[in-house]
Amino acid sequence: MARRLERTIVELLAHRRPGATICPSDAARAVYEGDDDGWRALMEPARAAARRLVAAGEVEITQAGRPVEPAEARGPIRIRRVH
Repeated sequence: MARRLERTIVELLAHRRPGATICPSDAARAVYEGDDDGWRALMEPARAAARRLVAAGEVEITQAGRPVEPAEARGPIRIRRVH
């Protein structure tokens, strides 16, 4: 599931304009196979996938439109491609 979430984050961002962001919930919803709110259980795994992609230099995590260090992010985050 971890790799699937990483791939999904990268794929979702590939379909957005440069500089656009996604929410971790976008990836969680995309990989969840049910039709209820079970995707919520994938939120922390999606955030962890984003942190791994930050470490790999593929994306950055933002808050209020500014990049933040993953360890410092508190509350809602957004994910965007590194530009």
